[in-house]
Amino acid sequence: MQTATGALLISNGRLIDGTGAAPVNDGVVVAREGRIVYAGPKHAAPPVPPDANRVDARGGSIMPGLVEAHFHPTYFNVAALEDLDIKYPVEYVTLLAAANAKLALECGYTAARSGGSLFNIDVWLKKAIEHDLTPGPRLAASGREICGVGGLMDWNPDFRKIGMDGLVLLINGADEARAAVRKLVKDGVEWIKTYPTGDAASPDTNDHHTLCMTFEEMHACVGAAHNHGLKVTGHCRATEGIKNALRAGYDALEHATFIDDESLELLLQRGTPVVPALQFEWASIERGPEFGMSQRIIDGHKETLEGGAESARRILRAGGRLGMGGDYGFAWNPHGDYARELSFFVDQVGFSVLETLTCATKTGAEIMGRADEFGTLAPGKLADVLVVEGDVANNIRLLEDRSRFVAVIQGGVIKAGQLASNPPAQRER
Repeated sequence: MQTATGALLISNGRLIDGTGAAPVNDGVVVAREGRIVYAGPKHAAPPVPPDANRVDARGGSIMPGLVEAHFHPTYFNVAALEDLDIKYPVEYVTLLAAANAKLALECGYTAARSGGSLFNIDVWLKKAIEHDLTPGPRLAASGREICGVGGLMDWNPDFRKIGMDGLVLLINGADEARAAVRKLVKDGVEWIKTYPTGDAASPDTNDHHTLCMTFEEMHACVGAAHNHGLKVTGHCRATEGIKNALRAGYDALEHATFIDDESLELLLQRGTPVVPALQFEWASIERGPEFGMSQRIIDGHKETLEGGAESARRILRAGGRLGMGGDYGFAWNPHGDYARELSFFVDQVGFSVLETLTCATKTGAEIMGRADEFGTLAPGKLADVLVVEGDVANNIRLLEDRSRFVAVIQGGVIKAGQLASNPPAQRER
């Protein structure tokens, strides 16, 4: 990915460095050759050459680029589960994924971890982004997901004779789990996404208290993945599924909805991060009826939301790590609304703004395994910076309005925002 040449000075703003430290008034960021050399108060900043590129934050906020830690680039206005694998041909889904990646960058997300993708589109999307063929976040790819036969992601009936191969690899037993991981190794993924548990979306057969994989299958996935230097995560709602994932050695958990004392203790011992993804549940409850969602499913999402919010509070208060993001691309929770997750955690879950921003920057980079490159504003890191009109530390909802973005910067290069060559129009709601 292209990085800037020469020097960059971002000034006249309130600096939020992503570590959770108090904002610095009249802060500046100085970068050279696309990397930060200084981030702090103006009075201590090093001199910059006269020809430095200068960005005026206009009294607003200077902060790290956001990290979407559960990104589905190939989801697009999904109204029913079947839309995920049979609505569009792979050629069109590839174009949609590129459009979603561009949108994510325009929304201030300079990095993202895929939470599952049709085929291995995200693997090639990552390559296209890194070679500047299309704009988008720095991406970690996961390709197709893994689920037990008859589990949450196995919805096409056998009489259709079409299987699930484009979206998910279905397994029966540990040997098939290892074989599925090896296929993904060949595809070039970095993360193995699995489905240890069900979800409120499937109340008849695989609800949010059911298991969709055995411990043996999960353990086999971890063994094969770690052998090849890959990481494993899983859609974990049911308490027993959370425990199975932690005991199997998962590197991250998606949701961790119904955590109990035993699983929380395991989580803290292992230092395993969690991405709760709660705005999706709220959107399902609030907008589900207009999309024909049954009351039974909505009630399940209510239970999931309450359990997930309590689990997130318990994890953070106990010293655990949380990333921000999740499941955008459904019709009631569309791409482009990523920052609503952050507002939800402040307004509904009770996190402070700085706690939430740390989860959305520093912890997101840690989950991606790239904390030494981005996630905080510190010397030596890539100049991935978001400059926003207004005081984000006092009003996190400013991040929902990308028309307020002065600049979205990757590697010192202005990629989006008001100072970009062709800034995006604010999406109508």
